[in-house]
Amino acid sequence: MIARIHGLLLTEEKVDRAVQLLARAIKDSVSGATGAGVSLLDSRGRRTSSASTDEMVTLADALQYDLGQGPCLTAWAMEETVIVQYVATDPRWPDWTDAVKDMSIRSVVSTPLLAEQECIGALKIYSDLAGAFGEDAACVLELFAAPAATLLANIQTSEAPHRISGALAESLHSRDLVNRACGILMQRHSLTVDLALAELMRRARRQNSTLGQISADLVAGIPAALD
Repeated sequence: MIARIHGLLLTEEKVDRAVQLLARAIKDSVSGATGAGVSLLDSRGRRTSSASTDEMVTLADALQYDLGQGPCLTAWAMEETVIVQYVATDPRWPDWTDAVKDMSIRSVVSTPLLAEQECIGALKIYSDLAGAFGEDAACVLELFAAPAATLLANIQTSEAPHRISGALAESLHSRDLVNRACGILMQRHSLTVDLALAELMRRARRQNSTLGQISADLVAGIPAALD
């Protein structure tokens, strides 16, 4: 299946069509998945292109970007796969968890799309069953992500040469810098790492800045970045 998608993506010239193909293939390939999606993100965590297999995925993703928190954004920002065994009891994204409590979402996996040290987005799968996904599902998603990220980055670049810009390369990002900024917020406000990351993303959106710049300002102790 992964080889098939590799071939399909190589024939695509449009990002929107490519991410739709990828979302459908992921849903078909992961046991227990009731929905799948792909999001390409800019340096501020805003979607530049996305696709989903179901309305439920579309809504759940939209809530993440509106609220500035959720498993997909965490996977993108931390450049790590995120597994949620049971959404209702996971404490990492309280606003998002509350927003989706009446939806048929019980478990989630999201993994970053890494292309040449740049994180350009994330893949995600949803299930209506708690505990539907474990390390095996995460591994399948990561197998999709590696070649897909490179191919999607190439399609993006050819479609809009400046979309993956110097700013994106600069801000996506020094993980050490973001981790240090999270540490400051965790110590100052007694936050968990995920809530600290959500706060950094909210500040970036509010100030129309990048995650990297907000983190740098906070670490440097610039007054505007302090509470």
